[in-house]
Amino acid sequence: MNTGNSKSLSGDLGVKNSGAPSGPGRYSHTKATLALAKASFRSITRSPSAVVFTLAFPLIFILVFGFLGGGGTRIDVGITPGSDVNNPVIEMLDKTGMIRLVKDKSKADFDKLLEKGNVDAMIDIHKKSNSVAYSVNVVYTSASRDKGGILKSVLNNIFYDKTLKPTVAEIKETTVVGREYRTIDFILPGQLGFSLLSTGVFGTAFVFLSLRQTLVIKRFFATPVRRSSIIIGEGIARIGFALIGALFIILIGHFFFHFTLVHGLLTVVDMLILAILGIIVFMGFGFIISGVAKNESMVPPISNIVTLPQFLLSGTFFSIEAFPNWLQPISRALPLTYLNDAMRKVAFEGVGLWDVKFQIMILLLWGIGIYAVAVKVFKWE
Repeated sequence: MNTGNSKSLSGDLGVKNSGAPSGPGRYSHTKATLALAKASFRSITRSPSAVVFTLAFPLIFILVFGFLGGGGTRIDVGITPGSDVNNPVIEMLDKTGMIRLVKDKSKADFDKLLEKGNVDAMIDIHKKSNSVAYSVNVVYTSASRDKGGILKSVLNNIFYDKTLKPTVAEIKETTVVGREYRTIDFILPGQLGFSLLSTGVFGTAFVFLSLRQTLVIKRFFATPVRRSSIIIGEGIARIGFALIGALFIILIGHFFFHFTLVHGLLTVVDMLILAILGIIVFMGFGFIISGVAKNESMVPPISNIVTLPQFLLSGTFFSIEAFPNWLQPISRALPLTYLNDAMRKVAFEGVGLWDVKFQIMILLLWGIGIYAVAVKVFKWE
């Protein structure tokens, strides 16, 4: 990451601070904090790397996956409670490899999942006493028409398979209306989380290490500027820049690729609130890295150790359910996983912030732990 913004910030802060204590009256820490935030924001906008990590990379991925449209080869089929599960139809569906049978959920839960497209169909099988042994009732959803078509083909192949006699089962099919789930509805929240992670980690680490090495922070000790003013000012600048980037990404996704915002502006506001929480938590990683790194050359590898696993394992591109079972607990331990999950639930499912309180709680716990470590390792000179 380019460190030119750190040097620019050093110069801006020095200029802003040089005249701060002058003049009659009591020194204003609020004005000092805002001056520091303004200087930091200017330095961020001058940094090509900040723009690339916050806007360019996420936007490129959004464009690529937006043009790809929807699609996937795994079909989630819910088994209606009370359905017979020990029959040739279920056995052959399970053997296809592309169909995942979802069990142990109530009828009400399945109805919601079906309407939202989180399951692609529901199947209900019962024994009969007449000429056919089983009655198969399949309910599809218009929210997942492509996978429903694949499932129809699979079922047709099963019923015409020589190992399954035509008299074994009869099939009835219906379709319910649901909200279409596009690839962009999964990809955009993940890219937004990646943008926040990169901004919080790389930006904070480079800036504070540079300020310490150039003795800018040490010079502040001779002035009335508080340490909290420096951190809050930097935080305001980072949050402001991250929110601008987040809003830009959301609007591009919505207006060009029909990214789902169930409640419109209210959904956007909820996503921005989650973005604020995310950037605050991720800045804590940056503070830790700036404290443990000896020089600027150590910042990129340490930062990549923090960001790369989350980028790959937190559901940025693929659902963590697609990972091996032994890897899923690791994915569920990462903070970006919960931010991505909360973003997707708010955007597509239309839930409120209270409904993602578990994800928010996990992020808050991560934040408390991260800043506790940051306080221990952070150095001012």
